Amino acid sequence: MPSLFVIQGRDQGKRFELREPTVRVGRDPDNTVQLHDTEVSRYHVELRWRDDRYELVDLGSSNGTYVNSQLAARQLLSSGDRVQLGRTLLIFTAGALPAAHERGDSVDIVGADQPAATGSRIVHSFAPEPATPGIGTEADAPHAWLARARSNLDVMYHTALAASHTLDIDQLLQRILELIFEWVAADRGCVMLRDRDTDALVPAARKDRHGTAEQRMEISRTILDYVLQHREGVLTSDAREDDRWDSAASIVRTGVREAICVPMQGRYGVVGAVYLDTYTPPGRFLARPTQRFTEEHLKLMVAIGHQAALAVEDTSYYSALVQAERLAAIGQTIATLSHHIKNILQGIRGGSYLIEEGLKSAEFEVVSKGWAIVDKNQEKISNLVMDMLSFSKEREPEMVPADINQVVSDVVELMESRAADAGVTLQWRPDPLLPLLTFDPDALHRAVLNVVTNAIDACESVEQGRVTVRTELAAAQQQLRIYVEDNGVGIEPADLAKIFSVFESRKGSRGTGLGLPVSQKIMREHEGDITVESQAQHGSRFCLSMPAIPPPADAASAPQVRATAVRTPHAP
Repeated sequence: MPSLFVIQGRDQGKRFELREPTVRVGRDPDNTVQLHDTEVSRYHVELRWRDDRYELVDLGSSNGTYVNSQLAARQLLSSGDRVQLGRTLLIFTAGALPAAHERGDSVDIVGADQPAATGSRIVHSFAPEPATPGIGTEADAPHAWLARARSNLDVMYHTALAASHTLDIDQLLQRILELIFEWVAADRGCVMLRDRDTDALVPAARKDRHGTAEQRMEISRTILDYVLQHREGVLTSDAREDDRWDSAASIVRTGVREAICVPMQGRYGVVGAVYLDTYTPPGRFLARPTQRFTEEHLKLMVAIGHQAALAVEDTSYYSALVQAERLAAIGQTIATLSHHIKNILQGIRGGSYLIEEGLKSAEFEVVSKGWAIVDKNQEKISNLVMDMLSFSKEREPEMVPADINQVVSDVVELMESRAADAGVTLQWRPDPLLPLLTFDPDALHRAVLNVVTNAIDACESVEQGRVTVRTELAAAQQQLRIYVEDNGVGIEPADLAKIFSVFESRKGSRGTGLGLPVSQKIMREHEGDITVESQAQHGSRFCLSMPAIPPPADAASAPQVRATAVRTPHAP
């Protein structure tokens, strides 16, 4: 089945099966495949089924679409192609939707207690050499058939290696069976993988030639046990004449006539088994059935089983690596947040102690001082929780007509007392000509608040610290811009590239490293961004920009309130 596997980005580790003739990919929930990447457009690309292949068509995305690192507006996809959308990198796997009989749920592994039909026996067994550097050359092949088989095996090796890069186990196993059926005259085939928890073999994929798909497969438990214990491939014929099996063995009781079973021997152990057999439908009797499987077939299948195991291991190890990276990220998050929450709790504990002592002695001045400490730390933990919620999940902005001057004015008013405590002049210079625009007021409030807070903190240790907040409309670019400028300590050049990274903070115990990443995320959700210009010891200028989207016609006539006065709330 065609699929897209995310190997880089916010959705890393997810696999999207492509079941429809038209698949739309983008950030909007209405897409067939939704990507939680703020640099992906709402409707980024479409995959359109054409001539048994998917064609990728860019839908006018803002950041473009890249296939194998090349900008592409329209391109037919091949298995293994790398598709880059924003910061998300996906691997495309080609294929077709498998029929029901091609899945592993129509295979039974039967034991000695099952009813018997005709018998069979193992006539040859073969174990792979411990270290085989290659598959041989045509010069040392004793027969022309074996030379062709080795040539085909070389092709299969490269195909299996390419298939392993699809990171899709189901697609990989089905491709392996297709390749096997090109070289071996089997009627039915099955690949079984070891369950990680129980260590038991579980059927994972099945393939049948035309006319045999209606019957369930019964695979001898005795054969599988022999293959796994001895790590040898086996070729079976008439089990009743083979003294390795007693009359109760399931190989005798399941009616196996002619079969090959080989271990999937990987680098560190057996990951599964490949089973093939010839099949005679009920009601047909062959007095002298011809022998289709030979010892050379067995040797070929052992080599194929080894290559299949390596591909399965590569896919499994990559999935484990992705999981390990996720756990490491969770551990880093917990460690960082725990340290910050501990500091907040210590502040609350100190304030609570003052309140308790003040109440005991009826000194309300002490109570008031303690409550101020508690209230300040409550605000810190509230801001921390809001930043965590904002950053932890993707959300679509609630776009409504609103006055951006009023939103920023509320932020300035909220930060007046903090600026006064820090001895910082906070200036507010709104653009009086800004029209009513469409955006998410609550989200923009949080984005501006985080940047203004950082600017005030940067000016605390500076004489005559000053923070200026202003708005403007760049009409030519149809862009709204909010500037936050300060004359604080500035940012070192080496730190400029890190300020939007999660948990990167230069404030010590006062900062969480979430404020600027959250603001950047909010602006990108509005199809905008944040840029910064800074010079160490000379201050910084942050610019929050986004498209200036006019409101619908019926909302444009609604009354609006603008904050137009130039205000300096506090000067030290």
